[in-house]
Amino acid sequence: MSDKEVAVVTGAGSGIGAATAELLAARGARVALVDRNADGLAHTAAAIEKAGGTSRSIVADVADAAAAQREIETIVAAWGRIDSLVTGAGISTGAGTVLTQDAEIWERVFRINVFGTVNWVKAALPVMIAARRGAIVTIASQLAFNSGGNACAYIASKGAIVSFTKTTAVDFAKQGIRVNSVAPAVIDTPLSRFSMSTAKDPDAMRQWRLQRHPMGRIGEVDEVARAIAFLASDEASFITGTVLMIDGGWTAA
Repeated sequence: MSDKEVAVVTGAGSGIGAATAELLAARGARVALVDRNADGLAHTAAAIEKAGGTSRSIVADVADAAAAQREIETIVAAWGRIDSLVTGAGISTGAGTVLTQDAEIWERVFRINVFGTVNWVKAALPVMIAARRGAIVTIASQLAFNSGGNACAYIASKGAIVSFTKTTAVDFAKQGIRVNSVAPAVIDTPLSRFSMSTAKDPDAMRQWRLQRHPMGRIGEVDEVARAIAFLASDEASFITGTVLMIDGGWTAA
């Protein structure tokens, strides 16, 4: 069996997840791609194959805990190990406050963003503990620290991910597991484009987003992917329980 490292990336069908999966594969890892979007997975897998990398695609709903357990077992059976997990799957619910976003919206966003993270971490942790090593990177948001307002359920879900990351890092540090998070600002992804499209004036929203970042632009998926790859690597061997801001200066302004 190959001794190449194995990475699992949820949300690998588009956006940050796809960019991260392609980068990890380019750096030599075998990558398990997880997404409910089969077409998106096929696109990411084709890009990895074209670059000479190795991947396997898993069509799954990250909120299905039984599927997470089953697929982790399948990955280990095929490749023998899991070195890193990136929980990139997430959804946005558009604009709204606690008065305007109903229970269905809250349940949907927490089901994907929070439980989709928890399920895959819970499934992968025993494999990493047995190996006495592993790196987990979750995806939060700068909005969990400096809210732009009017996206209550989404922002609350990202705050939950931050807290989950920190406590899980503490709980499993002695077993050799590192758990960190990245907190991007506005990144050019299908998710952020959808969020902008729900605004009353999308053009005005785009201009506000540009001005809100001191760097005067929104971020690119590759910029987030490089930060994730760092936290997943041995170069970050003494980093756990931290949240790395990738926000163009948003939270400093």
